[in-house]
Amino acid sequence: MRPIFKNLLHTTCLAGLIALPVAAHAADADSPSSASDSAADDGNAIVVTGSLIKRPNAAAAAPILSVTNEAIKAQAAVNIEEVLNRLPQFAPDSQQGYQDSDGRQRIKLRNLGFERTLVLVDGRRLGTMNGEDVGMIPTALVKRVDVLTGGASAVYGSDAIAGVVNFIMDDNFEGLQLNANYNFYLHNNRNGTAAKTAKAYGFDSASGLSTDGGRSDISLVGGTKLFDDRLHIQGYVDYRKASLVGYGDRSSSACQLTQSGDGDLGCTTSTYNTNGYFSPTTGTNAGNAYVNDPANPGTFTPYSTDYAANPYDGYSLQRANERWNAGGFMNFEISPAATVYANAMWFRDRSVNPYPARLYAYSAYGSTPYSVSCDNAFLSSQQASTLCGSAAGTSATVPTDLRYRFADVGDQDDIYLNKGLRITTGVRGDLGHSWSYDIGGVYARNQSDYNWAYPNFDRINQAINGCPEGSAAGCIPIDIFGNTTSSTNQQAFNWLLEDQYGTLSNVSHLYDLMGTVQGDLGSYGIQSPWASTGVGIAFSVEYREDHLDVSKDDLWISYNGGDAEAHYQQAAWEGMVELQVPIVEDKPWARSLELNGAYRLSKYSGNPSLFSTFKAEAIWSPSSDITLRASFNRAQRAPTVVEQYQAESTSYGNIDTSFNDFCAPTVTTSVDASGATVTTYGDPAASLAVCEATGLDSSLYGSTSLLCPDETGCTYKSGGFTVDPETAYTKTIGLVLTPSFLPGLSLSVDRFLIDLDNSIGYNDYTYFTNGCLATGSEFFCSMFVRNSDGTLYSDASSNPTSGYIRQGTTNYYKSKSHGWDLQAQYGLDLGAKAGRLDFDFAGSLTTYAGGQDSPILAKYNCVGYYGGSCGQLIPKWTHQLRTTWTAPDDEVSISLNWRFVGPLTNVTNSGKTSLGWYEGGERSTYYHIPAYNYFDLAIGFRVAERFGLRFTVNNLFDKDPPVVPNSYSYALSRNNTLSARYDSLGRQVAISTTVDF
Repeated sequence: MRPIFKNLLHTTCLAGLIALPVAAHAADADSPSSASDSAADDGNAIVVTGSLIKRPNAAAAAPILSVTNEAIKAQAAVNIEEVLNRLPQFAPDSQQGYQDSDGRQRIKLRNLGFERTLVLVDGRRLGTMNGEDVGMIPTALVKRVDVLTGGASAVYGSDAIAGVVNFIMDDNFEGLQLNANYNFYLHNNRNGTAAKTAKAYGFDSASGLSTDGGRSDISLVGGTKLFDDRLHIQGYVDYRKASLVGYGDRSSSACQLTQSGDGDLGCTTSTYNTNGYFSPTTGTNAGNAYVNDPANPGTFTPYSTDYAANPYDGYSLQRANERWNAGGFMNFEISPAATVYANAMWFRDRSVNPYPARLYAYSAYGSTPYSVSCDNAFLSSQQASTLCGSAAGTSATVPTDLRYRFADVGDQDDIYLNKGLRITTGVRGDLGHSWSYDIGGVYARNQSDYNWAYPNFDRINQAINGCPEGSAAGCIPIDIFGNTTSSTNQQAFNWLLEDQYGTLSNVSHLYDLMGTVQGDLGSYGIQSPWASTGVGIAFSVEYREDHLDVSKDDLWISYNGGDAEAHYQQAAWEGMVELQVPIVEDKPWARSLELNGAYRLSKYSGNPSLFSTFKAEAIWSPSSDITLRASFNRAQRAPTVVEQYQAESTSYGNIDTSFNDFCAPTVTTSVDASGATVTTYGDPAASLAVCEATGLDSSLYGSTSLLCPDETGCTYKSGGFTVDPETAYTKTIGLVLTPSFLPGLSLSVDRFLIDLDNSIGYNDYTYFTNGCLATGSEFFCSMFVRNSDGTLYSDASSNPTSGYIRQGTTNYYKSKSHGWDLQAQYGLDLGAKAGRLDFDFAGSLTTYAGGQDSPILAKYNCVGYYGGSCGQLIPKWTHQLRTTWTAPDDEVSISLNWRFVGPLTNVTNSGKTSLGWYEGGERSTYYHIPAYNYFDLAIGFRVAERFGLRFTVNNLFDKDPPVVPNSYSYALSRNNTLSARYDSLGRQVAISTTVDF
């Protein structure tokens, strides 16, 4: 490792690029986003987001949005995810709010995906991309959150394409502090669209005022200093618990709304109902379906949709979950030359997704139907005759498709268990002559276990037949035919699930070692003649390993298949140099002018090449009132270990026989007058030039030998690619105003342009064949690997070296995110008796969010649209404005936050073919979501010197979410809205307190 680092460091030293720290925008020191606040901490270390050169009061060349601890407390947030969801730069996510999530909370800047947002804690990585969970961060200990949007790979390495979210922790606390937060929902269930539709289907709907969804967050923090304050020790424990809110608890999700085309709304229904579903697969009534007649117990009646059930009424709008976080911080100053530091963060989170207790159709287990005994004591003579015909009452059995939902049994739970540990340690200190160093590392381990079950198939057969002789021990009969009343169904269902939970486990590890040396070259006289501050420089080397271990137990494999174990690994060696070059300071024509930059060289174990990233930035303040800033970054993201494995691993298979080589003759068949089939061969679909681009000899063009075999079809090969890192070029240019004639005001406007090339993704053979046919370009046509006779078929089981079309995970095309960020802070002193008024504004105008998926496809822009390939994307404009009045002596504060979410239109009504619009495909209903305004109110009291009390109401006016039929196809939620973007649970009320002992 050392020779590689030596070479990297040598290369980076020769680069000599100019760099800058991205700390926070130049602003008034009293503002929440001020440079001094973002650059310096009260502890032993200065944390500067976006730079390894740690200079307090550094100016900024790229915008940083800072969220303070006070703002977090005002929102009564239990999870930090909730705070970030409300910021305009983020694509909202709600991992505890929809059924299919594993519960881990991740961050997505600029709608470019969580894997393109780097998450740091005090400037060090939180964990691996495949394993991170920001829910492990205790909200009470977050001093502030710095959000740096745009590329930052030159400073931090891979993944910082969309930007960096840096959690700055309060690790300098002394004393003992208790923070407690309890919140719940106070929502008025109105008779809206979903409720009316559900009632038309006979489904229940919540109505009136509901009080539910209670969540608790209690943390205890303690810290002390010893040995003349040279040793600081701090620890914390944090407990959170949330109760279930089900779909059926809200009228807006009374049923899953469906809409076909522009037709009427409907509800999703299920054959799993409390009257049962029975369909013999043999005999006179084979294929007919029946239910227990609720009006005539013991009698079958033909099944109809009148008996269908609501399958999602018990699903989670808010999961029931329980989480423990704990950790500690330590700093010990041995001497100015050596301060040893360490911190540890641990968490355990258990959440559940409830499903109705059901007996699943036999097809969920395989191809063998259930066997119902024709002398089953639970069957009436009519039911036995319906299922068994003349065999009724005998010992014969009839294979039956049956489904059943229990009315008197608690829900079955999918169980998610996430746990992790993160340890950071190192030593830092002064080297003398204005030099300092920091050598340390991060170890992070995250484990995610998904536990999932079906009731045991054999035991179901035994229980529904009354537990005949030979049944498994503990068998409890279950009457699903409606002839008896049982008080043992819960115990019986528990027996069906006993030892039936299969487990999928993902364990990720991060090993990150980094050493940094920084210095002020001004002590050697290396500085501009017009500046009083010298050139700042930093060197850094880093070694990083990502591991992912996947394991499945035998039960999981029996349900879902797959291998018992898989192991993925990737390593990176990196070296970096960064410079800050003040050019002019305190001159009549320029208060300051600074040019900065950084260069990083990286080598990834999964790629034979070296890769480089850089940034170049400039800051010019002609006066103290105005700052102009600009930055240009080349950022990269290496493939995750899963993407790398998918790209490298090879497999072969046969393409559907409907596919044919486009260089072979086209084939048409017809029937002549005698009834005989006539085959006609026409010209190939592709031109000769295109076929030659695939490696075909011109003499074979149009040969029938190229036709794919009728029996097997042609062959594909998945994998075997070397995937390069994605590359993004990000540009920002901005203006910061801090007018001296209006003290307390800071205003910034920044234009951002993120252009991502060679994005990593999966494409099957159709992507390459269609692209080659349309363009003839090497990018597409090189995926054809022909045999010497030009054919594209081979024995897929023999790992052939030719005769296939390639597909798999590789680099393909482009994504873009462009827009404007606006920030403003203003503090107004109202006088000694009236207190203070503070305004904090953050808005984002997105002008481009989309890209181009291949050269043959049109560029697309999803701003302001949802649906289709746009998913639940982002509105054109979003903002939040918080206005806070603070009484004299800080005894009372009242804060009102206005959140604005711009309108969205379904792509069906976009008028853009690139988004999937076509003439005649417009919708007249449920195609537009209007702009939404939310208001949040927080009132804080300092009851005593060491006791504070806060009351918070989010979504003050209890605004209902917009109605979005088929919401699962847009947002992976079945509750008829974009639940991560809009407040789908209604008004939230919270009471919080802070007590210092």
